Amino acid sequence: MQYKVIKNADKIVKGSSYLVKKPFDYQKKWHELFGNNNPIHLELGMGRGDFIIDMAKKYPNINFIGLEIVDSQMVMAVNKLINLNLPNLKLINIDAKEIGNIFLKEIDTIYLTFCDPWPKKQDEKRRFTHENYLRIYDKIFKKNKHIILKTDNKGFFAYSLESLSKYWYTFNKVSLDLHHDERHIENIMTNYEKQYQKEGRPIYFLDASSDC
Repeated sequence: MQYKVIKNADKIVKGSSYLVKKPFDYQKKWHELFGNNNPIHLELGMGRGDFIIDMAKKYPNINFIGLEIVDSQMVMAVNKLINLNLPNLKLINIDAKEIGNIFLKEIDTIYLTFCDPWPKKQDEKRRFTHENYLRIYDKIFKKNKHIILKTDNKGFFAYSLESLSKYWYTFNKVSLDLHHDERHIENIMTNYEKQYQKEGRPIYFLDASSDC
């Protein structure tokens, strides 16, 4: 996925009070950093931060962590946070492959919201629902596993259903058109999702869990 490069994005991100600058130092200490024992929810590939910021606003009794490796994407979230006071939100600017070295049995829910689908076969292992990532998630989930995924990519969605099913996840909710689902599934939209809604694209959604 191509992103517009923003000048001095790295410096702006590093200057944010929401950024955890040494996340590896907090393994098994995230509750201490937040100052409470509330559940911790992690979004991988938070992009411009619309989803994770709005979730933190709506659910003050849940701790949220947004992960993004691209400075020019995270800087947009940082700018949105300048005049906000959200003690239940932290950001980390690293590669998602490192989360197994940052968390240990501390995460209650993982959000995968419009992450890169990596459609080419040679990039399959880079998909956040590939078995290699699911094994990493095993290490960081506190107890029961819980993944919520949204995407506009039908191929990636089908792949994810199969991958999670083979890994013994069960599906609590599945929608092939989230914005028009008669069940009125609760939904806080990302920046990309708002644009996709205007274009009339169907949004694919799943809520999966496992106690294995």
